[in-house]
Amino acid sequence: MTTKTPAQLADEAAEAVRAINHLTRSPGDDWQHPGDVYSLVGNLSQMAMMLPQALEQASRLIADLNEDGHLRSDKDQLEHDLGETFDGLDDARNAAQRLYGSLNRAHSGLSPIAYKD
Repeated sequence: MTTKTPAQLADEAAEAVRAINHLTRSPGDDWQHPGDVYSLVGNLSQMAMMLPQALEQASRLIADLNEDGHLRSDKDQLEHDLGETFDGLDDARNAAQRLYGSLNRAHSGLSPIAYKD
């Protein structure tokens, strides 16, 4: 198991995507064939597939903390802020599921594509 917090791991994931964006700007030794794109898209698909669970668990923690009376709002509008939080997390979960479906479709489409000299 890791000793890192969920927030630290999410930060590392964001940094990894930033690095991917940098490395894929132009062809290079490990970024020049359809198989390279196939692998990237497949791995991004896996990540997207797991995002809904992480978002659901984040939502559940906030709901449990609220149920136990452990939350307050600095703006004195906790119900509104919770509504925004839950709506946003629900939208993000749905978007992640759509992202997974789209990436999975692209991954399948890339499967038969090969490099030709």
